[in-house]
Amino acid sequence: MIEQQENCRPAKVIGPLGEPLTLDSLPPSDTTRWVVRRKAEVVAAVNGGLLSVDDVCSRYGLTVEEFAGWQRAIDRSGMPGLRVTRIQHYKTLYERQQKF
Repeated sequence: MIEQQENCRPAKVIGPLGEPLTLDSLPPSDTTRWVVRRKAEVVAAVNGGLLSVDDVCSRYGLTVEEFAGWQRAIDRSGMPGLRVTRIQHYKTLYERQQKF
């Protein structure tokens, strides 16, 4: 009989700045000020399997669409794409690239 592991999540993942991230080192669940680094850490936690998207949305009170926007921003432009002041710039740049 094959036994399944109940928790097959890693204990830590590599964060956006190369540092190890654990559940305890992630931003607190009551975070309201989302700076670029915190967003990138949460995305790295999901990408590394530390948390699921549902876990993140529940823990931080985010919508799936909001979190997916963070993931897209990182995929397209890296951490600078997460800056709120640059969202329109990167969105326009990405749309322009898609036309050619």
